[in-house]
Amino acid sequence: MTFFRSLLIVCPAACLLAQTPPPRPAPSSAVPATPVPKPSISVAPATPKMPEVPPDRVVLKLGDFSLTAAQFDQLIDMLPEQMKAQARGPGRKQFADNLVKVLALAQEGKRRGLDQTPAFKLQTMFQQDNYLAGLTFSQLGKEGKVTDEDARKFYDAHKQEWDTITASHILVRFQGSAVPLRSGEKDLTDAEALAKAQDLRKRLMAGEDFATLAKAESDDSASGAKGGELGAFHHGQMVAAFETAAYALQPGQISEPVKTQFGYHLIKVEKHDSKPFEEVRGEIDKRLGPEQSAKVLDELVTKAGPVYDPEFFNTAKQ
Repeated sequence: MTFFRSLLIVCPAACLLAQTPPPRPAPSSAVPATPVPKPSISVAPATPKMPEVPPDRVVLKLGDFSLTAAQFDQLIDMLPEQMKAQARGPGRKQFADNLVKVLALAQEGKRRGLDQTPAFKLQTMFQQDNYLAGLTFSQLGKEGKVTDEDARKFYDAHKQEWDTITASHILVRFQGSAVPLRSGEKDLTDAEALAKAQDLRKRLMAGEDFATLAKAESDDSASGAKGGELGAFHHGQMVAAFETAAYALQPGQISEPVKTQFGYHLIKVEKHDSKPFEEVRGEIDKRLGPEQSAKVLDELVTKAGPVYDPEFFNTAKQ
């Protein structure tokens, strides 16, 4: 479906309707060794509620053209997802202004006879077919059903994606680490950091409490304040060396020092969970649905029997 939508969005009218998109935030740099903490919940300013009118009420006129509230809402459905809420809310008038520009230009184009040119007729035909193709592809996705057999095969092949670990760690940073140096602490060399991590592990194996030692010694201030707790994480959330070591541990075990770009980690696994098939079946259906639609599309293309000019497309046998 993304393919069809992308073609629709690049047409001139859609570009005008979707003017002034909201700026995208700059990507944040994540520290893979520790899950990113959830932001605190804040109450967003109340958005003024827009008036509601009967769907058949004419809300916009331009010359002989009129548009009902229902048709206006259908046009908003053509916008990119991130713009719909704005167009239905405080940006409703701005969207209407952009729509008027499209209609005014279209009416002027008709007066100039541009709608009778071969180029216009070809593009109109393609845009109509393109939109119809998008609707059809969407319907195929809704009609497709993932069988239990296919879902189970996918689950077995991707089972690790639903494996989660609950763990804690103590971090000993070294020179060059992205983790800031704690106040009053020495900037350890690699060898010094390793020696300290090994000494801390000896103390843990001798019976010292992991949480207490993490609060006192860990250079990861965020997790250290919580006794080293990282919470639950799954494959792909941690840097590779950390993840490999954590998944190799049994609950209650403490790792040897594990080196990453942040320093040396002592990892203690609290719990290892794996979500059962029944719990993730809905997610599997969502992921396999588009693949099934793509298969149906391939079958439709094959059935249609496209013929390509080998010379024009440079596919002739040499």
